[in-house]
Amino acid sequence: MTEGNPVGAIRSCLSVPGSDDRKIAKAAASEADEIVLDLEDAVPPAGKACARDLVASWLGRRAEIGPRIAVRVNAPRTPWCHADVIACVRQGGTASIVLPKVESAGDLAFVDRLLEGAEAAAGCVEPVTVQALIETAAGLANLREIVAATPRLTTLIIGYADLAASLGRAADIPAETWLWAQDTVVTAARSAGLAVVDGPYLGVAADERFTESVRRAAQLGFDGKWVIHPRQIQAVNEVFTPSADEVTRARAVLAALREGHDRAQGAVTLDGRMIDEAVALAARRVLAKAGGSRV
Repeated sequence: MTEGNPVGAIRSCLSVPGSDDRKIAKAAASEADEIVLDLEDAVPPAGKACARDLVASWLGRRAEIGPRIAVRVNAPRTPWCHADVIACVRQGGTASIVLPKVESAGDLAFVDRLLEGAEAAAGCVEPVTVQALIETAAGLANLREIVAATPRLTTLIIGYADLAASLGRAADIPAETWLWAQDTVVTAARSAGLAVVDGPYLGVAADERFTESVRRAAQLGFDGKWVIHPRQIQAVNEVFTPSADEVTRARAVLAALREGHDRAQGAVTLDGRMIDEAVALAARRVLAKAGGSRV
């Protein structure tokens, strides 16, 4: 099992329409840790082909863009998924595919095979990774098989709008109503050593309600959060970046435990509190996030 965040400190993931050149350029200049170019929900059926071409052109110039780029392709069983995947790999410019509406291991196996063939055709050296959006009842129910489906899988993301529709719920229900789904996704991710990212707040404001949703996600164990407007990035980065005191404490925990192990002690005390391997794991996660942050 991977300790810490297996894909680096991805705190903020800014989703932008793959059909909007201006918004993509603005996102590229933002402080987001990852840009997600969206070919799915943000693009109507008639615009899919044009958006795919625009995204491919940006991928061809990936060196000009600071943040990590991922592409949300269309879902399996749609007329566009296979073409999206092939176009992304042909350019050799994306490190990761975000696959929406993942409902089974078969969905990931389908994309895995597509990627394998596209990578061979393009002569790719590094394999493209996959992030799975869990946003249907079936996806929640089948998480155990989903997290074991392919070594390409690095991240689970929970998507609230589609999940609400799948469950027959209103999208604007109280935040605490999602606790069971959040815990289920976080638990599945951690059981497989995957990163886990909270879905977007369904609004473009960066107000107190938004900030509270970010704090709650961090408290529940998520590694980061999707945002849908650049004004939300700063708050997400701040919440998911360990403070100087947290970093100092984490280092002290690991140093104390190392000293205890040198004395053949499995647990030690630090400032009157017991320190064991469980506390050390949390400390390593803090340092992993601090080491990968850009602030």
